Amino acid sequence: MKPLKVLDQLIEAFHRLPGVGLKSAERMAYAVLDLKHEDIDDFMRALNVVQTDIHPCPICGIYTDEDKCQICADTSRSHDTLVVVSYPKDVLAFERLADSHFVYHVLGGVLSAVKGIGIEDLAIDGLLTRLDAENVKEVILATNPTLEGETTALFLAKLLADRPVKVTRLAYGLPMGGHLDYADSLTLARSLANRTNWKGE
Repeated sequence: MKPLKVLDQLIEAFHRLPGVGLKSAERMAYAVLDLKHEDIDDFMRALNVVQTDIHPCPICGIYTDEDKCQICADTSRSHDTLVVVSYPKDVLAFERLADSHFVYHVLGGVLSAVKGIGIEDLAIDGLLTRLDAENVKEVILATNPTLEGETTALFLAKLLADRPVKVTRLAYGLPMGGHLDYADSLTLARSLANRTNWKGE
């Protein structure tokens, strides 16, 4: 049977999404064939709006459709504690906590020699600027407990060692190799409560 080139392209497009295997991508592509034209139009419009209307907050890097995100616009939040995360979606885990009052800084990734991601690819300069401008007293390094996350946290801990700011790391209530957006609220709350000074040692 001759392969359908356009369908194969759609399968490949779905397969590029994180966590979507080839079989799942194939099921999604065939599901699209069964959709009504108006449903496909709605899907395409949603993709276009995401691309044109959503952008990183110029202050913290959280995704927003405003000039700056709701968290940075919230004047009631204290800037004493700044939580540094790798990706915008990691913020959602903290915001699910009942007493969340932090401000955040999104690095936009983690250091990875394998993927060719270096210091210049992360929003580290913006972090340093915020520390000077916002009178931050504590930085919580909340990168994922993976090899790349640990490497990034170690680099930041050494970078901030001479600054007048307390640097802490989430306690290891989170499993090694895990990801923040899959953490339940209790595990994350205990990790926050038991965070320790972090010097990268």
